[in-house]
Amino acid sequence: MTTTTNAEAKELDLVGKVELRIALTDSDIKLESLLRTYLPPLLLKLASEYVNVRNKTKILRATSIFILGSAGDHASTRPTDAADFLQDRLKLLPTLINGMKRNFGESARHTSTLFNMLLKLLHALTLPARGSAEDVNLRQKLGLTESLEDAEFIASWFGKLLLFLPNQSAQRLPGLSIEDCSFLQLYDRKDTWQPGTVGGMNLVDTKVVAVKFLASGAFTDTERFLPALLAAADPNSRVSDIGEDMLKRAIPAVSLEDTEILGPMFRLYLGTRGTDGSLPALPPLQIKVLTLLSRSKRASSYRTENIKIIHEGLTSDARADLTSPIAASKGLEASKLRTHIFAYTNWLARVSESSDIDMVAPTLVSQLREYIERQGWPTYHAQATGPNAQVSNLRSLGYESIGILARASPATLILDENLDLLRWLFDSLAADSAGRDVSLSIEHALSSVLGAFGGELNRGFEEALEGLLSHNMERQPGDVEGVEFKIVRSTRFVAIRFANRCLPFRNTKARWMNILAIGSNGNERKETFEEGKRGLDPYWYRLLNPSTLSLTNGAQAKDAKYDLPLVSDLAVQFFGSDSIWNTARPPGLSLPMENAYSQAVRFCRNMLVGEALSTNALAINGEWEQQLDSLIVNDEHTRQQLRSHLHAMTGEDGTRIALDKLFAAAFNGVVAPESKCVAACGEILLQLCPLAPNTSVADLSEKAHLLKDAIVSNDRSSREASSHLFGILGSHPHCPQVSLQKMMRDFSNRAEAWQEAVGSVYFQAHGAILANAYYWSRRAFRADTPPTPEDEVRIQRTIDLVLDILKTAQDKTLQDAASTAFSELSLSGIMSPRSLKPPQSASEMISKLSNIAEKGNENAVKALGAFGMQCEEELEGESLLHQITTCLFKLHEVKEPTMQFSVGEALSHVAVGWQSKSLMAALDVQSPVPFAPSRSSSLEWTLQKIIEDCKTTKPALRQASVIWLLCLVQFCGHLQSVRDRLRDCQSAFKGFLADRDSLNQETASRGLSLVYEKGDRELKDDLVRDLVSSFTGTSANMSGRVSGETQLFEPGALPTGEGSITTYKDIMSLAAEVGNPSLVYKFMSLAANNAVWTSRAALGRFGLSNIFSDSSVDGYLAQNPKLYPALFRYRFDPNTNVRNSMNEIWTALVREPTATIDQHFDNIMGDLLKNILGKEWRTRQACCGAIADLVQSRPAAKYEKYIGDIWTLTFKVCDDIKESVRTAAMALARVLVGLLTRGLEAGDSSTRSAGVMLKNVLPFLLSPSGLESAAEDVQAFSLSALMQIIKKSSKDSLRPFVPDLVGRLILLLSSLEPQGIEYVRLRAEQYGVTGQQIDDARLSGVRGSPMLEAIERCLDFLDAAIMEDLRRPLENAIASGLGLPSRVGGSRVLVSLSTKHNFVFRPHASHFLKLARKQVLDRNETISASYSAACGYLSRLASDDDILGLVKHCRKLYFDSDEDRHRVVAGDIVLAVSKYATDRFNALAADFLPFIFFAKHDSHEPARTLFHGTWNETVGGSRTVLLYMQEIVQLAVQYLDSPRWSLKHTAAFSIAEAVNATGEDINDSVAQTIWPGLEKAVDGKTWEGKERVLQAFVRFCRAPNIITQDEPKWSVIQVSYDTFCGVQKWALSG
Repeated sequence: MTTTTNAEAKELDLVGKVELRIALTDSDIKLESLLRTYLPPLLLKLASEYVNVRNKTKILRATSIFILGSAGDHASTRPTDAADFLQDRLKLLPTLINGMKRNFGESARHTSTLFNMLLKLLHALTLPARGSAEDVNLRQKLGLTESLEDAEFIASWFGKLLLFLPNQSAQRLPGLSIEDCSFLQLYDRKDTWQPGTVGGMNLVDTKVVAVKFLASGAFTDTERFLPALLAAADPNSRVSDIGEDMLKRAIPAVSLEDTEILGPMFRLYLGTRGTDGSLPALPPLQIKVLTLLSRSKRASSYRTENIKIIHEGLTSDARADLTSPIAASKGLEASKLRTHIFAYTNWLARVSESSDIDMVAPTLVSQLREYIERQGWPTYHAQATGPNAQVSNLRSLGYESIGILARASPATLILDENLDLLRWLFDSLAADSAGRDVSLSIEHALSSVLGAFGGELNRGFEEALEGLLSHNMERQPGDVEGVEFKIVRSTRFVAIRFANRCLPFRNTKARWMNILAIGSNGNERKETFEEGKRGLDPYWYRLLNPSTLSLTNGAQAKDAKYDLPLVSDLAVQFFGSDSIWNTARPPGLSLPMENAYSQAVRFCRNMLVGEALSTNALAINGEWEQQLDSLIVNDEHTRQQLRSHLHAMTGEDGTRIALDKLFAAAFNGVVAPESKCVAACGEILLQLCPLAPNTSVADLSEKAHLLKDAIVSNDRSSREASSHLFGILGSHPHCPQVSLQKMMRDFSNRAEAWQEAVGSVYFQAHGAILANAYYWSRRAFRADTPPTPEDEVRIQRTIDLVLDILKTAQDKTLQDAASTAFSELSLSGIMSPRSLKPPQSASEMISKLSNIAEKGNENAVKALGAFGMQCEEELEGESLLHQITTCLFKLHEVKEPTMQFSVGEALSHVAVGWQSKSLMAALDVQSPVPFAPSRSSSLEWTLQKIIEDCKTTKPALRQASVIWLLCLVQFCGHLQSVRDRLRDCQSAFKGFLADRDSLNQETASRGLSLVYEKGDRELKDDLVRDLVSSFTGTSANMSGRVSGETQLFEPGALPTGEGSITTYKDIMSLAAEVGNPSLVYKFMSLAANNAVWTSRAALGRFGLSNIFSDSSVDGYLAQNPKLYPALFRYRFDPNTNVRNSMNEIWTALVREPTATIDQHFDNIMGDLLKNILGKEWRTRQACCGAIADLVQSRPAAKYEKYIGDIWTLTFKVCDDIKESVRTAAMALARVLVGLLTRGLEAGDSSTRSAGVMLKNVLPFLLSPSGLESAAEDVQAFSLSALMQIIKKSSKDSLRPFVPDLVGRLILLLSSLEPQGIEYVRLRAEQYGVTGQQIDDARLSGVRGSPMLEAIERCLDFLDAAIMEDLRRPLENAIASGLGLPSRVGGSRVLVSLSTKHNFVFRPHASHFLKLARKQVLDRNETISASYSAACGYLSRLASDDDILGLVKHCRKLYFDSDEDRHRVVAGDIVLAVSKYATDRFNALAADFLPFIFFAKHDSHEPARTLFHGTWNETVGGSRTVLLYMQEIVQLAVQYLDSPRWSLKHTAAFSIAEAVNATGEDINDSVAQTIWPGLEKAVDGKTWEGKERVLQAFVRFCRAPNIITQDEPKWSVIQVSYDTFCGVQKWALSG
């Protein structure tokens, strides 16, 4: 076996040597000789017994026959030099490439040789320009069109070549297996990649030529995709630059969802397992792969691979890398890779299918936890110094990734009763010591987890979560748990967020956590307190936890998580035996966590009322708690329901205990020492005690004596609440009489000392007065036991005290107390005309109370009303009742709206007594209605008087009257007298809808709502008809009558110089003065129009929306659908009142907004487009907002037919005369641009609507209303919008607009530059800078301009046709641009076209080169230099004739112009051509170099520097001068006779330098060329610097090898030299 193997190897070695000899021949003659010698024995090897030998021989046979055939066919034209020979050998490429994949299957060793030969040939291959016809046909020319598998094979091995690194032994490399490395190294041929050996190649250069060949037309984008990816990650910029360009072009051509693409990328990243497999790719390439994988949805389904990626990225020892200086670079790479791995993990969590993420998430989270714990958890290992920025950032990303994964797969990671991960995250938040940034990331992770709790939780999990959250609510910084587990930060805020979002609202422990959050100390975050308050609000809870249940018959199905907690459970949780507020403690003790106590009691009260009203389905909205307070006080039905519920609770032991605890807790809040909860808790007891059963009140009444401290405290609200509560509890039969009598005596003594009271004694007197009044009035209400003689005495003393204070006291606080006492005593009947004894007089007291009331004292008003209830009904003459009503009516002069509401209540009391519903809560003990004189006609009289006053023109009386009328309808509307006058009330209210005072509008609106509720169907429809006509018509038919005193305009709205027009009388006077009666009609028209709009503002106030809602079902609106367009428009009215009103009406009227708008869409849109150019500015502004709202929530197909009109009209309104309308129009334009960009981003750009929108929006953005606008905000918007459109548009949608867009953008570059820049530049010296420095800064700004970025994006969409269209706009922009930014921008576009888009720009390069030649003469040096550089880039694509024309132009600038700057410009151009078009420069060096040599001796320093630099960069040595000596001398001689001394001197210096450069190489022919010019240069007079010429002359004369044949000329030279030497000696001796 060994003998056979050796024989086979020997034969293969012989064939290989022949192959190598053939490959290394460098001439046709050698190749022919070699083939004649070795071909016959080579052919004998076809009969070898070994397959490998025969296969390799076949390859060489085919190659040899091809070469011989080619030689025979072209014997007469056989190349003789090496270059032609190499080009001829390139014809071998098709034969070499064809069948390479098949050969690989037969023999990998032989194929490696062929591949190596291919690489060698590539070094000699000149590729055609990309995009040219030759490039397009290259694939077919090489035969790859028919041989697709060979193309794929070669491309793949080119990719592997990019990964290859030479090694001594065949070892696997990142991305390459052992077999791959052997193949690329010719199976261990060590000199394969050694350039110094025979046949060896430079690996870097080979990679470059291979990637260039890949970028050519020989391969398709699909074939070059993976190699391009590898090239883009190469550390050599020569390779990576080409790779990046290839990758950018290849990505759109491949589908990243293709498994044929994804599989190799995963294998490349991870490597292939086994000892012979490839290693994982290097980090830069892995980062590239991760970036591409993140763009493929299917990549997320590779579960195993993804787990490996994350596992291997996290398990390496990052800390060792980062702490090792030697491995610092690796550490940085690893850190960057880990950052991308975390981003990839987050992407997986977002896009993976649930089945995929559920499978991988537990493993990934486990790996991430392990990564964090290895660094030290919860205490970071390097505790003394903390983690560095890299480690901290990675640790943060680890936590965030865990949170995202947990949210993506909650079933496997979160929703288990062990709560392992959630507990770990909370522990991390509490104890991780890695820094603030890490803690924020942990909070972010926990926030992500919140999204997993969307449905109903099972009870076991809920209990486990309760325990975890409760524990974290109790943690405090500084606590130590277990061994070295130190709490470093509070977790309360996150815990309370979880409680509010994860646990149902009915969960009492969660609500207790809210209380703890509210009661947190000052060290907690403010957000903790706010979050605690939100958790106690069912409205906020619903906002934070939207229901996931679907709609049923248009209504939201009831979600169990919204259920209110049971009061019985709350009372035990808040005030039970385990609570810090245990009500079993003796009352009167201080309250722990007092700042949360009142919140806890109030929440229990709210839930109690919620339970009682559950059958009414209480609406939960933002003001639900205020509604509860209002319902308890004012709604009879609510009070009855609550009363029934409280009585029912006493029948069950569990609820009875809860009720007792609630009452006890509220009472403890009142009586606690120095309590801050007295007012809040007292208010709750005052609401509940009147409705509670006697047994509940009885328990509290036994502790009434504890209220004493609160009654005599320094806080007024505490005194008022506690004294009122004392009246209820003290008057209860179960109140201990001994303590009660003692307190009453004490209160009497304190109250009677009011005249001498100061300081705290004064406050005590105030409380004692109120306590006396409340007690005796409630005692009278109860009427269970008649007063004793002693009580009679005390009552009389109390009456006398109150009257005395009212008559003599000047202090407002005491007056308030006395007025309140007077009112309470009057309600109970104790204070009445009958009880007043001389010298007290009822009339006197009425007068006194009236005086106090006129000062704005509402308590005095209530006292008048209560006292009036005790007066007999005598409205005629000077009766007490008439006196009281007169006093009340006079109070309209008090301009306090709240005062007028009190007057209205008082009038209802006087008119109907206890029948007024405003007294519903006044009877706050369980007793029959107290006695009061009956009423028969008082209500009719009062109502008639108020209705008449509503018609007055006096503003104060009008406002007071409408408020009073509202109070009568509200509190007395159940009585027949009011019901009979509802139509009159309706008419009165309607007259206020157009009132200029918003309070009058609101009051009238509320009044109409009440009238509507109490009226029949006919009345309801009449009211709706009037209301609709008031805002769908154009006349203010509800504005009331106009008199001379009617105010039509606000003061100052129409100034006249000495004042302003306000009333109708003013209009008449002005018309009379100017003699123009028509002014009356004009002003009245204006006032009427104003009345129309002000009346519309009232339509939604205080319940009018309910009128519309009800009528839409079975009334007037059901037959009038035309209302919807107008109503929709008014929702966006600029007037806040109108807008709010219409929104309320819309909400109530439209039950299903989406369906309604869809149904009436055409009518609504038509109305908006019709009115957007209306006469009234507010209509135009409203239409803008309405259209913006309408199109944002609808698919494009819905409004596609209107899009052209919308844009057109929007642009017109953008130029509106009123600023607010222009602002609204700009907002609409932003919305439209946003819709367009989102549509383009979503791939809708091919639709007709996108094209229409682009056609409309682009001209607007480029117009004077857009980027050219004088307003900076408009400019910013236009630029941002334009950038978004260009960035997100596809080539098909944007390509038609590219020509005009590029030209306009170039011109607009200057418009975005601050206007002061040019001013500063002209005066640069004044600011300590130069103009050039400012221009350099401007140039940097242009290069970084987002507009230039947009231009580059547009250029990416070019093709041949669009380039043809772009030619004229670009030419115009370059030629007519003003300002440095636009001029420089034009040059940058030319550079970009020449470099990145040369395949479409080539036909136009000559034209733009000529254009650029004109721009280089700009006076601004920066602009000139920019276009000079552009000329250099354009020379790459221009023809030879054009470049020669450019040289001629430079010579003309240099030689024919007298300006030094022109010579500098010529130098700029030549330098640019040499730098940016080196190959073209070298091809025409004979035309460039003599001129450069001449000009580099210029006397002008800037020009000389440019030409000198160009010469040094392009010329390798002095021999070049000899090569172009004749041209140099001819050029110099031509200008030695120039009349311009600068050119004459330059020519002389050039001759001198030519002599010096040749040195000793001056022979006869060179001397013959130089001498005429040198002779001419030496001749003439002396000038500065001529010594350089003379020195060259000496050097020339001393040359040993010149003038050997022309003796006469040599004699002349010798004579000249001798003369020069003699003169020199004479000068030195002298």
